[in-house]
Amino acid sequence: MTPSDTSLSIDYLRQHGLILFEAVSGSRAYGTDLPHSDTDLKGVFVLPEALYYGLDYVPQVANPTNDEVFYELRRFVELLLKNNPTALEILGTPTDCVRFEHPLFRAFRPAQFLSKLCRQTFAEYAVAQIRKAKGLNKKINNPEPPARKSVLDFCYVTVGAGALPADKWLARQGYTAEQCGLANVPHLTDLYALFVDPAAVPTLGYRGLVKDAETSNDVLLSAVPKGEVPEAYLSFNRNGYSTYCRVYKEYWDWVGRRNVERYENTVQHGKNYDAKNMLHVFRLLRTALEIATTGQLHVRRPDRDFLLQIRRGEFEYEALVAEAETLVQQVEAAFAASTLPEAPDKQLAVDLLIQTRRQFYAGQAG
Repeated sequence: MTPSDTSLSIDYLRQHGLILFEAVSGSRAYGTDLPHSDTDLKGVFVLPEALYYGLDYVPQVANPTNDEVFYELRRFVELLLKNNPTALEILGTPTDCVRFEHPLFRAFRPAQFLSKLCRQTFAEYAVAQIRKAKGLNKKINNPEPPARKSVLDFCYVTVGAGALPADKWLARQGYTAEQCGLANVPHLTDLYALFVDPAAVPTLGYRGLVKDAETSNDVLLSAVPKGEVPEAYLSFNRNGYSTYCRVYKEYWDWVGRRNVERYENTVQHGKNYDAKNMLHVFRLLRTALEIATTGQLHVRRPDRDFLLQIRRGEFEYEALVAEAETLVQQVEAAFAASTLPEAPDKQLAVDLLIQTRRQFYAGQAG
C-alpha cells in the first residue's frame, strides 16, 4: 500500500528500500565534532512510484527535531544545480560517514556540479554569518535591561534654546505627568504644546502625557480650554522609540530562543562571540576558496585544528572578523579568475535524474 504524503517518514523510506544515500553530516563529517556533539543525518530518497506520478510530490522528509533530513531525488538535483552547500556536501561525504549508498547514487559526483555559483552560496552565506556574529556580539555586550523603556523616555521638553528629558523637566518644575495636557502644533510633526494645570485639585480636565507609562505607544492629546497658554513644548522622538522597541523585542526574542549550551560556551570562553557561528564562517569561506582554486570540495576539513581553536574561543572577536573580511576578498578574486563553469550543466543533471529514477523504479519492479 502506498503511503499518503502526510504519512511518509524516514522509517518508511528505510523499510521499503527507497533510500539512495544516507550519511552522518554536520560537525562529524567536517571533523570538528566534540564528545557531546549531536549526530545529524542527511540523505537522498526516491518517492514511491505511485506518489511520484500522482499529485502528492514530497520534496523532503525530516524527523521532528529536523536533525535527520532526506531530500527526494528531484529536489536534491534542483539543489545541486543551485550549488546549495548542503546538497554538495552530501556528495562530498567522507567515506567513514556513509551509512548507505545505493549503486545508482555513485553516478553523482561533486565535479559534475561545482561552479562559480559557489561564490554566492558558500561565500555570501558566510558573509551573512559574519553579520549574525556581529549582531550576537552586540547582544552579548549590550544587553537590553528587562525593564522596558516608555514613551516618556523619548520625550523632551523645551527649556530656553535647549531641551530636557520630560521626567527631569517635570521633577524640576514640581509637576506630575498627570497634571499635563498636550495639543498638536500645526505643521510640526511630533511637536506638542504642553499645558499644565498647577491646581492642587485639577480643574482643566487634562488627560496627562500618556495613558499608561508601561503600555502606551504614543503620547496622549487633551482638549485645552480656550485662552490657556502653553508652559513649554514637548517633542516625541517617535523614530527613536520605534527603533528601541524593535531592538528590545529582537533581544528578548533571542534570549527566549537562544541555544543555552552555545550561549554558555560563548560566555565561558570570555571572548563574547558565538564560537560555533564563527567556526562556520571560516569553514565556508575556506571551502569556497578551495573550490575556486582547485575545483575540489573538501567536506572533511584539513584545517580542523584551526577551526577547533575558534570554537574554543582562542582568538579575539575583532581579529576574527577582520581576517574573515580579508578572506571574503580573496574568495571574490579567486572565483573571478577561476576556470569553473558559470553554472552546472543543467542538461547533464536532467539526464542523470531521469536515468537514475527509471533504473530505480525498474529495479523495484523486478
